Amino acid sequence: MTAAKPAPAALARNVTMIVLDVDGVLTDGNIIIDGNGRESKNFYVRDGLGIAEAVKAGYKVVIISGRHSPVVEHRARELKIHEVHQGVGDKLRVFGQILEKHSLSANQTAFMGDDVNDLAVLKAAGFSAAPADADEAIRAAAGWVSRHNGGGGAVREMIEFIMKAQHKWPYAAND
Repeated sequence: MTAAKPAPAALARNVTMIVLDVDGVLTDGNIIIDGNGRESKNFYVRDGLGIAEAVKAGYKVVIISGRHSPVVEHRARELKIHEVHQGVGDKLRVFGQILEKHSLSANQTAFMGDDVNDLAVLKAAGFSAAPADADEAIRAAAGWVSRHNGGGGAVREMIEFIMKAQHKWPYAAND
């Protein structure tokens, strides 16, 4: 008989680093390319405030994305995101390198992903999360699923959940 997996709130209490995919997590998954080949993406301002609060509270925030986009670099600088890894083919390998660099264990991390290329990291992270509109396999593997879609508040909801579990969310009475 296998032991029951700890409840999401118990897992959230261990988190010191938040790792995020971009397309479908920080954005709605749409990629807009104009006639000159310039790319743009929609980022939800409330997700940004959640990230800013996490950074202010001392969490390390990291991006691991399979695509490369200057727009992501710009948004990450605005939000003071600690590390950005783009154009990553093997997200699990990069995740392991990040853990080693920061002397962290996987159970100290939260990861939110939305598609099958995120599955290995989702299974490795201590707190695994998915947006409401994530791929079915991702939602099934995630320990916690947001009520919100990617690019529409999923990241903010996850950050609030983690910070409230640690009594660090500054805008509401902690449960």
